[in-house]
Formats: sequence, structure tokens, C-alpha cells
Amino acid sequence: MANVTGGTQPKIQSTEARGVSAAGKTTIEDGVVAKIAGIAAREVQGVHALGGGAARVVGAIRDALNTTDLAQGISVEVGETQVAVDVTIVAEYPVSLQKVADEVRAAITRAMVELVGMEVAEVNVTVNDVHIPSDDEGDSTQEARVQ
Repeated sequence: MANVTGGTQPKIQSTEARGVSAAGKTTIEDGVVAKIAGIAAREVQGVHALGGGAARVVGAIRDALNTTDLAQGISVEVGETQVAVDVTIVAEYPVSLQKVADEVRAAITRAMVELVGMEVAEVNVTVNDVHIPSDDEGDSTQEARVQ
């Protein structure tokens, strides 16, 4: 143990690993990229769901079985250094559709750069539907029209 006197702290030296890079290639599957894009899109406020009508029906079944598909509504094209993403969303009502689309685009771009490490060629956002909160109210509470 070093003996330190005079009230000063010893300097900690950090050493950088220079030239300690192993050779090899990293491959990121399209499904992984799609899943990361889906997670990023779902985190945007104003996004109710991802995917078109049929995809949401299948997604509801998967949710019931606790096997959520995080890549639902996402299509990706992955190149050597770039990625292109197409996303279909259902927006909450009342939100600015352009604002939500811009925020989804920004969130996906940020995730692709930070997590995947690839340049983003484009992020295309399709707003497929608008979710109205009153749609969630149970239909069983409605009175019968005929007796």
C-alpha cells in the first residue's frame, strides 16, 4: 500500500487500450433493426399503436398470449452502412399528425445512430388510423336499440 503524505491524493492514471481491436465482422439482422425501430416509435407520445388493421389484429392476439411483436408495423432495409425504415402508426386523437410523424422519425433516427451505429437513409412514416379514446369504452354499456 502506498503511503500518501501532505494531504494530496495520488493521481490516477488511465491507460487506453491502443491497437487492441480484434479482427472480425459484426452483422446485425434486419429483425433486430426492426425491433429497435419499433421500440423507439412506441416511445413517442401520441403513438397509439403500430401497424395496419390486419397487423393490429394479429398483434392483439399476440398480446393476449404475452408474445408482443415489437417489430409490428415496421419494415427495414439494411445495407452495409445505411438503413431505411418504413413505419405505419396509429396516432392518438387529438394530436398534430405532422408533429407525431416528425417525432417518430427523430426517435427512430436517434435509435439507429446510437444503438445500431448506422447512418439513416430515410424514415417513412405512414399514419394509418387515428385512435379516439371513446372507442375504448365498452360496447356492453350501450342501451339496446330494440326491445
